[in-house]
Amino acid sequence: MREWEQATWAAGQTEAAVIRRVGEIIAQRALALTRAGDRLLILAGKGHNGDDARAAREHLTDRKVEMLEVESPAEALPKLTAHLAANPAWILDGLFGIGLNRPLDLDWIRFLRRLNEAQRPVLAIDVPSGLDADTGTPKGEAIRAAITVTLGAPKRGLVCASAWPYVGRLEVAPDLGLVPCPHDAELQWTLPQDFAGYPPPRPAASHKGSFGHLAIIAGSLGYHGAAVLAARGAQRAQPGLITLVTQENVYPPVASQLQSVMVQPWTHDAKLPGDYTAILIGPGLAAVDLPAEMKATARRLWRDLLIPVIVDASALDWLPLDPVPRNAIRLVTPHPGEAARLAKATVPQVQAKRLEALRDISRNFGGCWVALKGYQTLVGRHSGAVFVNSSGNPQMAQGGSGDLLAGYLGGLLAQPPLQADPLKTIRYAVWQHGAAAENLLANQPNFTVEDLAQELGRSPAGAS
Repeated sequence: MREWEQATWAAGQTEAAVIRRVGEIIAQRALALTRAGDRLLILAGKGHNGDDARAAREHLTDRKVEMLEVESPAEALPKLTAHLAANPAWILDGLFGIGLNRPLDLDWIRFLRRLNEAQRPVLAIDVPSGLDADTGTPKGEAIRAAITVTLGAPKRGLVCASAWPYVGRLEVAPDLGLVPCPHDAELQWTLPQDFAGYPPPRPAASHKGSFGHLAIIAGSLGYHGAAVLAARGAQRAQPGLITLVTQENVYPPVASQLQSVMVQPWTHDAKLPGDYTAILIGPGLAAVDLPAEMKATARRLWRDLLIPVIVDASALDWLPLDPVPRNAIRLVTPHPGEAARLAKATVPQVQAKRLEALRDISRNFGGCWVALKGYQTLVGRHSGAVFVNSSGNPQMAQGGSGDLLAGYLGGLLAQPPLQADPLKTIRYAVWQHGAAAENLLANQPNFTVEDLAQELGRSPAGAS
């Protein structure tokens, strides 16, 4: 960021102009979070982070705005207590930015702790004050923000699991008036604009054969709902055809809930791969009495097929370490617990080094694509860029959400036009899944996974 800024000043842009732009962006976000007449408290430090906060003030129309300039935290602490007693609707944190390079002294720790104890929602500007932007760890104490609007691009520390309790929801303000970024990074942040014009329009003379045939192997006794959710997720992707193969003892409840999806009971001589263009294996295959030939078939399909194979949930434990055909699309979708088993690690180890865990899993299983699910889902493989997903919310933490995503991924990757760029297709599916949850939360905070299935895919591609 410092080098990017220096390149910007060298090109003739001024710091004052960028600060004004940042002030407008922060004010717009604060206005969207509040209503006319709400009380806002701005905390402004001595540096440029404080300048950004001060620049927001003039744009906060129709709000009761109070400003606390903080040079000495000991002197400002009583004033902070008085401001907090008025119960501000939101607090704008502009105390420290990326320049913090030393542990905080006791007075600053007391100041930040008093702020956190108030449990008022905080909008952090660029970085939650007190958090190391490189490592994602507090410098003694850090503000626990509800939302962090980081400037230009995410800082490496903000996507570390150690930073999540302080960062809250991470949003990126990319358009600050800086010159095009002169740097690249291993980790990339996904923006809605990445999907402008995607998926491409369907030709007028299309037919169902143009968009592939997905096979889903899913569902067992006690877990038949996962098969239904995977099928409904696939339907939202609109492949030409979907065939669901499920255990015979759950065939009636599964088939009775689906209309356009063709449902077949699993038999030992199931004709796979058939004429399919992609296969999804795993949702709801958790019963203890699954036939051995089903697991053997899954391993064979993963090892031999030239078409995309997506493996989710319990079937992840069946994967062979064998090589797969060159250029064949393979995708696994583990949550942290499943990733720990695949990487032969513990969940804390995976969460502490998520990028390394993703790389290891991909290398171990034939260079496959990996969607490491959870907060800030990662999408990538053993080499190349890894993308951090920007959409979603905690309300997605419900049983069946992953089944829905697996089906949606399968439905997209079954379509030949979307197989040319599997990384973009996978990223798009993950982003749409989270964006659907965001849309629902705005109007229906107690939404269910069934509601998510109805909303999935509605977010307009390219919308900011």
